[in-house]
Amino acid sequence: MFHGFMTFVVVLAVVGGLSLAFLSQRYWFARAWKFAARIERPGWRRRVRGALVALVSVVALIALIGVARNMRGIVSRGSWWAAFFGLWLSSSIFSYLFIKIVAGAEWLWRSLRVAPSAKPRILAPSAAPVTGGTYVESINHSRRYFFQAAGVIAGAVPFVSAAYGFASERFRYKVREVEIPIAHLPSALEGLRITQLSDIHIGSYMPVAQVRRAVGMANELRGDLAVVTGDFLTGRSDPLEDCIAELSNLRAPLGVWGCNGNHEIYARAEARTVELFQQFGMKLLRQENSELRWNGGAFNLIGVDYQRQRDLEGNRAPMLAGLEPLVRRDVPNVLLSHNPNTFPRAAELGIELSLAGHTHGGQVRVEILDHRWNPAEFLTPYVAGLYSRPLFAPSDSSDAKAPGFHPGLGLQPPVSQIYVNRGLGTIGAPVRLGVPPEITLITLRRA
Repeated sequence: MFHGFMTFVVVLAVVGGLSLAFLSQRYWFARAWKFAARIERPGWRRRVRGALVALVSVVALIALIGVARNMRGIVSRGSWWAAFFGLWLSSSIFSYLFIKIVAGAEWLWRSLRVAPSAKPRILAPSAAPVTGGTYVESINHSRRYFFQAAGVIAGAVPFVSAAYGFASERFRYKVREVEIPIAHLPSALEGLRITQLSDIHIGSYMPVAQVRRAVGMANELRGDLAVVTGDFLTGRSDPLEDCIAELSNLRAPLGVWGCNGNHEIYARAEARTVELFQQFGMKLLRQENSELRWNGGAFNLIGVDYQRQRDLEGNRAPMLAGLEPLVRRDVPNVLLSHNPNTFPRAAELGIELSLAGHTHGGQVRVEILDHRWNPAEFLTPYVAGLYSRPLFAPSDSSDAKAPGFHPGLGLQPPVSQIYVNRGLGTIGAPVRLGVPPEITLITLRRA
């Protein structure tokens, strides 16, 4: 029964999304057609409308070709039109929504007004004397202009924001250096440096050259261990081999390690990713662990595939099932898990540190009146940064701390911690706002 309900919800979401996309594009086409009607010369008016029809036809054809190429698994090296299409679609949909919200607010205001018959009327003087005069209803032009201005601003904001997020913040990589205290960390591992990349999403929105630049910046940090926590691509048509070839240029004495993300599942590329990692001299862990030694000390590195929260029947799936034999008690454990929602279970198993991605930090963060809105908050309480829980605490407990936690200010050691990387790439729309792409350098400290 639950599976049927979830299927209905998914179908409803897909139909709703497609309907919204259609309605928004029809709205903008109608506005452009109406604008062309203002052209006085019939010849020019016909040319403009013909160009408009041709443009819509070309965009629709490009979209169909892109879907067909993706379904056939044809590798794409990235293209400007795919980025432009995603940028336009996302901006136009949000602009359409905002305009309709303003229009709805105006309609609601008018509906709640006192009926005109109950309002005082203004006697308009007539040119010739007439008995009783002529009555006209007063009109509040200021409110009309307010809603008109609000509609224009609401329609423009998504386009301006998307253009800025596309042109400015999308490739403004930010290095974040974080010190994480680890319970029972051997003195030999004090100061161990881990470089983390996540959510590359190579393809039309992430060209190979930008992956190469991120790898170069990561190498400048001189980490002792390099990890990549999943989502190397977005779909089957993306150049996975190019991505992993660039990641193989990461330099770290303890090597380059990784785990699969959810988009490797969607692209049916989990096994291929393992092969490519091995081909280029790296190691991708799939429900596996490996002991790494540094300066005479040791720690246990564990990696898992993307952990689904529900199975194919819609039932809640156990997180990190069967992982107990891989967790050690004699050395610290570090878990690579793309999905940060595995953290409560990892803490329960006694894993001292988890490294995750998946959220992109929300990709867009909006702050209005000191309130920050982030879409990733609908998916997980672990959006970005550092979080802590008591070590061995039951996974159904809610005792967790927000980013910036430090032992002594809240929970007492021993604690389990997770760092959620904001990722390099984008999904849905090639835009980042308030959430710059991230390269992380983590330094382990003794708690």
